[in-house]
Amino acid sequence: MTTPTATATPPDVMEQHVETGKERRQEEKLKNASIDDWLPITSSRNAKWYYSAFHNVTAMVGAGVLGLPFAMSQLGWGLGTVVIVMSFVITLYTLWQMVEMHEMVPGKRFDRYHELGQHAFGKRLGLWIIVPQQLIVEVGTDIVYMVTGGQCLRKFHDLVCHGSCRDIRLTYWIIIFGSVHFPLSQFPNFNSISAVSAAAAVMSLTYSMIAFFASAVKAAHGGAAHAAVDYSLRSSTATGRAFGVLNALGAVAFAYAGHNVVLEIQATIPSTPETPSKKPMWRGVVVAYAIVALCYFCVGFGGYYAFGNAVEPNVLISLERPRWLIAAANLMVVVHVVGSYQVYAMPVFDMIETVLVKKHKFTPGVRLRLIARSAYVAATMFVGMTFPFFDGLLGFFGGFGFAPTTYYIPCIIWLMLRKPKKYGLSWSINIEWC
Repeated sequence: MTTPTATATPPDVMEQHVETGKERRQEEKLKNASIDDWLPITSSRNAKWYYSAFHNVTAMVGAGVLGLPFAMSQLGWGLGTVVIVMSFVITLYTLWQMVEMHEMVPGKRFDRYHELGQHAFGKRLGLWIIVPQQLIVEVGTDIVYMVTGGQCLRKFHDLVCHGSCRDIRLTYWIIIFGSVHFPLSQFPNFNSISAVSAAAAVMSLTYSMIAFFASAVKAAHGGAAHAAVDYSLRSSTATGRAFGVLNALGAVAFAYAGHNVVLEIQATIPSTPETPSKKPMWRGVVVAYAIVALCYFCVGFGGYYAFGNAVEPNVLISLERPRWLIAAANLMVVVHVVGSYQVYAMPVFDMIETVLVKKHKFTPGVRLRLIARSAYVAATMFVGMTFPFFDGLLGFFGGFGFAPTTYYIPCIIWLMLRKPKKYGLSWSINIEWC
């Protein structure tokens, strides 16, 4: 009985299979490159260092700065000062880590937060660790800005009318604010919204200074009224104080939440071996953090000094005079949160469009972008209208999304990838914090 022999594959057939495999991989690579040229994060890489500055200011100095005096009222002078100052130092350090890790692998750029996470934790685990928390931050922030924009429009209306106009429900103001984002959301990438972001950055600095100087003037001319300002903790019960501290920590984490878009911003800056993107990016970050320090310390400490534990969650609501100036400041907040909404929405647009095009094989184009982005704007507007108290959940979201992605995860990834010398300075700092 003869045993069957395997038929040998001719060499030319094997070579043909290898060449076909190479061609398919090359075609797939070219297709992905073409899609990347369309996606919002990677479609434009000609940003200047000052784009980084005002994108970071717009992302960082948001509505959260106006809530810092309220956070101080739940922490008190001692703990409140430590938390705000230490958060500034820690987040500046973790932001530097992320800028440094953007191109830590030669020839590769981690253009998105989850790409860095996948490199550190693995392709699947990294996605599940980073993306849910990043979406909590970005979508949650956009919903908060929907509510904040509507509140500030209503406050502007009330201050200008001074009781002579008909009262309009907050829901309608949120709709008015949200309608602006339908056309703005169609800008393709970060660089295309640079003018919007620059205007938002200027507005954030301006209204922060208005809040600070108006608070300082009120304190200076308050006389006996200011002498009676109470700086004790806002709540009188142990349970209330505990929840107040947690809420305040979440509000501070929300104020320093810009890390969730920093790699996406850096992805827009050109990079060469001689001039890597981290140099102009860091230059912009330093300028941005100088503005952050000016705004946060002035508004946080000045607002709390003026009002004590009676300060409102938005310090501009506590300020009533001069009426025209406070009305202007509220309008500036509206302009700022318009830009900040777009900065936080752009990475979400990138995720949505990546899934639709790469996974579900939709054809990239204007129609897809119009439908997908408009649906996102409508969804955030609907949630803001349904839950107008959404900004009161900042403490909850701060603990689940803002704090990990800003304070902890960059340190953990740094330890995993950089592997600093054990018991050295870098290792000790990161271990201590993580």
